[in-house]
Amino acid sequence: MDERTQARMEAQANVFKALAHPSRIFVMNELAKGERCVCELTEMIGSDKSTVSKHLSILKQAGIITDEKRSNMVFYSLQAKCVLNFMACVEGMIETKLKKLVAMHAIAVKNKDKQRSTGNAAPRSATGNVSD
Repeated sequence: MDERTQARMEAQANVFKALAHPSRIFVMNELAKGERCVCELTEMIGSDKSTVSKHLSILKQAGIITDEKRSNMVFYSLQAKCVLNFMACVEGMIETKLKKLVAMHAIAVKNKDKQRSTGNAAPRSATGNVSD
């Protein structure tokens, strides 16, 4: 990989790192609805102001959000709205995975019930454990 490609990949990785915290994802989703001040986000997240400010700083450094100071308050807004498309993709992946897990569980329960009803369960030892 050449230096230019390496630098581009590192920049992309930094964006993913910035999104790699539940509170920062929450902030991003809230800012998708409209701008918010630090005090609002602090209350919504339930963390102290310094922790929320650190999260905001990380998102800002990555270019995901922007800020604007108005008198003694700072308002944040979502700058890179394209991350919402990525998050929708992630939600779709999670939903697909969950559906597969639910289907696999339903099959396992059905097979277990079938074994019980036909008496084909694995033999058990005197202690009640399945025999080796």
